[in-house]
Formats: sequence, structure tokens, C-alpha cells
Amino acid sequence: MNPIRLVGLTKEFRLGFSRRRSVAVNGLDLEIEQGEIFGFVGPNGAGKTTTIKILLGLIYPTSGTAWLLGREIGDVAVKSRVGFLPEAPYFYEYLTGEEFLRFYGQLFGFSGAALEKKIDELLEKVKLADARGLPLRKFSKGMLQRIGLAQALINDPQLVILDEPMSGLDPIGRRDVRDIILHLRDEGKTVFFSTHILPDVEMICDRVGILVKGHLRAVGAVHELVGAASVTAVEIVVDGLSEAGVAEAERLGGTVVRRGRQVLIRVGGEEKVPALLEMVTRHGGRLVSLVPHKCSLEDFFLKEVGASRA
Repeated sequence: MNPIRLVGLTKEFRLGFSRRRSVAVNGLDLEIEQGEIFGFVGPNGAGKTTTIKILLGLIYPTSGTAWLLGREIGDVAVKSRVGFLPEAPYFYEYLTGEEFLRFYGQLFGFSGAALEKKIDELLEKVKLADARGLPLRKFSKGMLQRIGLAQALINDPQLVILDEPMSGLDPIGRRDVRDIILHLRDEGKTVFFSTHILPDVEMICDRVGILVKGHLRAVGAVHELVGAASVTAVEIVVDGLSEAGVAEAERLGGTVVRRGRQVLIRVGGEEKVPALLEMVTRHGGRLVSLVPHKCSLEDFFLKEVGASRA
């Protein structure tokens, strides 16, 4: 059973007085596997949030259908097994973190000692145990994201859907949210999240889907999409290289940038590296670093977006 399955999912909107047709999601076919972290990426306006709203029954598709945990999205009962954090959640700001989780737990039918234990566990998981008595209006952006994640987990869901969970967070907040998502996978949960922060996707996702203008342009593991060993450039930093060595590096096709005593040499591929290293030794230089640059998910993403616009 796939936690999420989409077949021919399409959503059209009618805009303005002219009722102009706008297609937000166009014939989307996608299957998410059990226990994986799936990154749903795309530029703003690609249709990511629209797709999530359809999955959760907040809006209806124009055509096509979808299943959550083996049941059609119209089945209300399946929602009790799904956790959700929207892109811009609104929380009643005068509740404390503890009261907020208790309210959502009661909505799912939890009470008594079992609920209090669950609240304690979630506050520890999202690193907010010390802020349990603090009103939400005093929470930072990162703290609100973490308490929102705790809310999404209060029912111990099998499937967790997060819409832009890292948006607006500082590096520490992003790291905390990444750690929580990885921990959810370790617990056997399936995580489906949308984002446009590509380094986070590349770091933690098992598979990625790239959505552009409502069309799914590519799906797969990051290494499958960008290539496992596609080195696009190599940067070499050398200390104490003579002027003759700098001139020879330029003749070998390298881009040379001086940094005081150090010289940065950038070449377009791996094949010139042996000759450059031999040259550095011959001209009395000392190798400081050698860094290969591979094609990244961002490079692949920009290529797909550019191809779509073209």
C-alpha cells in the first residue's frame, strides 16, 4: 500500500471577471513509498500547495483522483492517521505550548494521563520542554514551526504532510526541523513535504519530485537525477606558487584568482588535475586544498525550470 497515490490529478481555477482558465495542477501521476522522505519541490506558483490541499480534502480536484493510506481522499476517516502542518499556520496566540497541544489532542479523542504523556514526549522531541508554559505570542518563528510539528504528530500519524516546513527559519531552526523529519523516518513514518530550499532536500530526502507549472518534470533519488559522479569543475588552492607556475596554470586552461600568497585555480573537469598537480610541485607550490564540484540538485532544478519556460 502506497501512503500517497495520485492518478491524473488536475486542478483548474477560473480567474477574474473574464473567468480565464488557470491550470494549477496538470495530470499529476505520483506514488509515494512507505517509510520514505519525499521532497516535493518547485518554484513559487508551481502547484505544490494546491496538490497538498487536494490531498487533505481542503479543495476538490477538477479531474483525476488520489488515495491516502489506501483510501480515497474523500474518506474522512483516513484523516485521523495523517499529520499536517500548513505553510502559514495560525495559532491562537494566548494559549501556551502545553495548552495548544492539549487542545489538539482532545480533538483526536485523547485525554487523561495518556494525553499528558504524549504532550511531554512531543515537547521533548521538538525541543520546547522549557517553553511549555510560554504563550505562543512570545514564540519565535522557529519555535512556532516546532510547536506546529508537534501538533502534526499529536495523533501519532502514519503519514506526515508538511507544506514549506523550513520557510523563514534561520540555519539552526532548519537543522532542528531536518533532524525531526529524519527521526520520523526512523520511526517508520512516511514524510511528504514541499519546499523550495533545495539543499535541505538534497540532504535528507530519499526521493524528490520536481513540479513546474503544474507538471511533474522529474521524480527519483537525488543521485539518479543529478548523476552519481558528474564532476563539473575542480578548484585547487595553492600556496607559494611562482609567477611561472601561475602562467602555466593559465596555459593549461585554468581560471586563476590570486588571494595574497595563495592562488585559486579552477578547471572545468577532472582530466586536467594530474597535470596541474605536477606543475604545482615543479614550481615550488604547496597544495592547500582540492575540491571537486559535482552537479547539484539546484543545478538540475534550474535546468528543468529553464527548459519548461523555454
